[in-house]
Amino acid sequence: MSDVPQVSAIPVLGLPEIVVDDDLGALIVGRCEATGIELLDGDLVVVAQKVVSKAEGAIRVIAYQVPSPEAIELAGTLGKDPRIVQIVLDQSRRVVRAVPGVLIVETVHGFICANAGVDQSNIELDGVVTILPVDSDRSAREIRDRLRELTGCEVGVLVSDTFNRPWREGSTNVAIGVAGFDPLRDLRGSNDDFDREMTTSTVSLADEVASTAQLVMGESGRVPVALVRGVDWIPGEYSADRLLRPAERDLFR
Repeated sequence: MSDVPQVSAIPVLGLPEIVVDDDLGALIVGRCEATGIELLDGDLVVVAQKVVSKAEGAIRVIAYQVPSPEAIELAGTLGKDPRIVQIVLDQSRRVVRAVPGVLIVETVHGFICANAGVDQSNIELDGVVTILPVDSDRSAREIRDRLRELTGCEVGVLVSDTFNRPWREGSTNVAIGVAGFDPLRDLRGSNDDFDREMTTSTVSLADEVASTAQLVMGESGRVPVALVRGVDWIPGEYSADRLLRPAERDLFR
């Protein structure tokens, strides 16, 4: 049994309410030390987008928004506040689908998701929303570099958010930013259990790790960070863009 891989998800408990300019790396290390968690080489640190956005000031005040004619028209279809719709449009390249209650867009980052990641949940202040970080890969790198500086450990970091999926009910945690590891595990060219060569198998390792972390992070309860331990990963400088399917290969775009 010792050769069977064992993967564990460890919540980082007790983080404070995050505000602009907080040092997330130092806060994570501090809470690990306070709760007896030793950060180890090879750990993957999953950080919820919401706290990254708060620390980076990626916040919009609803009352300050001036809706455009497009936002007002869309809001009528959606049954949503036109000011929030305007924030979504500001974070979007295009509207993919708009029906009552649902607005699917392609974000300026290239993600296809609901409301461009604009979110009112888990925010202490009223009348504000968070938006996605400008560059979640950069955010992940900064946290990774800080963790390395403070602990000397070689870890990977990913910034996660919950997305809904076509054809499936319920949301799942996915990676929107990565640092220090390849987010894809390319199995093409290797053999399966019956010695047949695999020609199309590519695994989204970062999304699997994000989903594993979500089991202990949850959607509420103030656990925005978790360590996923025991995963085999390839170190290097990569981008979450590797997880985005190019338009010419997207049969459903």
